[in-house]
Amino acid sequence: MKTLIDHLSGYADYHRDPRNIQTHFVGVPMIMLAVTVLLSRPTWLLGGLPVSLALLAALAVCVFYFLLDARYGVAMALVLAAMLAVGQWLAGQSTALWLGAGLGLFLVGWVIQFVGHYYEGRKPAFVDDLAGLIVGPLFVAAELGFAMGLRREVQATIEARSGPVRPHPRGQGRAA
Repeated sequence: MKTLIDHLSGYADYHRDPRNIQTHFVGVPMIMLAVTVLLSRPTWLLGGLPVSLALLAALAVCVFYFLLDARYGVAMALVLAAMLAVGQWLAGQSTALWLGAGLGLFLVGWVIQFVGHYYEGRKPAFVDDLAGLIVGPLFVAAELGFAMGLRREVQATIEARSGPVRPHPRGQGRAA
């Protein structure tokens, strides 16, 4: 299995422009919440507890995050728990509200992502590796931590592999 650094630096290769990273702070959580909302219907009772595809997916992803790093695993589990609560609440509302919120968040989140990748001059990471869809939220959490001065050793290792974060001329791609 790839390590935390392998996953984050592989994803970072596609995200070195600060404008792209900033769009990910908005777009990735919107997409995560959208998927959680959309997968929160239907819900089945299992031993008196509501179970949905959103819950099962969140549990699977949390196992992945915990295997990579316990601290990031806890952070991501807390974020996903909050999103599950919102998703469950929206799933209990009218179909129009549930579906409108889920699809709206999903579409707007992706538009924001593609604006960021326009500045990056490079396609999204998931195009080359579907694991990028799971690593993206972890990358956002890591970048947020780096901005707060946390996990400097992880940041330094990623930058040693992927290069520093720096603006790129708009619309100009870089060699892979």
